[in-house]
Amino acid sequence: MPRLNQIIAVEKGVKSRSLAEITEAHHQLQKPTLLGGIARTYRPRDEEGETLPPESTRVQVRAEDILRQTAAILTELFDVTATKDWANCEAKADVVIGERVLLREVPVSYLLFLEKQLNDLNTFVRKLPVLDASESWTFDPGADAYATEPVQTLRTRKVPRNHVKAEATDKHPPQVEVYYEDVTVGYWRTVKFSGALPAQRIHELQTRVQKLQQAVKFAREEANAHEVTPQTPGEKVFAYLLDS
Repeated sequence: MPRLNQIIAVEKGVKSRSLAEITEAHHQLQKPTLLGGIARTYRPRDEEGETLPPESTRVQVRAEDILRQTAAILTELFDVTATKDWANCEAKADVVIGERVLLREVPVSYLLFLEKQLNDLNTFVRKLPVLDASESWTFDPGADAYATEPVQTLRTRKVPRNHVKAEATDKHPPQVEVYYEDVTVGYWRTVKFSGALPAQRIHELQTRVQKLQQAVKFAREEANAHEVTPQTPGEKVFAYLLDS
């Protein structure tokens, strides 16, 4: 008996061939010259008249023949597709990671869906924001975010000071130069927070997604190896449609 993966392999070819042949049949039916024929014979008015040979054009395309050909073409397509769809209802496999059966008896159609979603999810995980590696981070439950160790910095203010360059004399006032000195007036305590993830966490997520992707592919291959029972609805469909 054929297997599901074999039916899937031939289905695309059957579809393409069916489309091409039906398109050609449609074009033939649109050409009146192929559908038409004629037979003419000439009889002179009297025995002394000129004799001309008969003329004829045969019908090259018969609509009824095209209908039967189209039915034969589509019967194959209907049967192949039915065999695949009937088998898809029965083809199932477990998704296994290591020794753990994550999902049991998953239909092949869902495995295909899951495979596509995991591809998208893998892309999503690769683009997750990563914590700045130049900082040391720990998770702060109170802030529900990652936080750095507190860093203390000074807050200063410029205070004017007088520098006496020359003392006062009987004849000259003192020469004083004003300069500004940075004086500590307080302290900043800074903690940085981030909603990003550690690189290790992202790596773990990527590894899990990739393992699941592989497991789903294995399950799909196993499900596609399911033996199928050929289905033949096409003959019944066209026996009804073409019944005269």
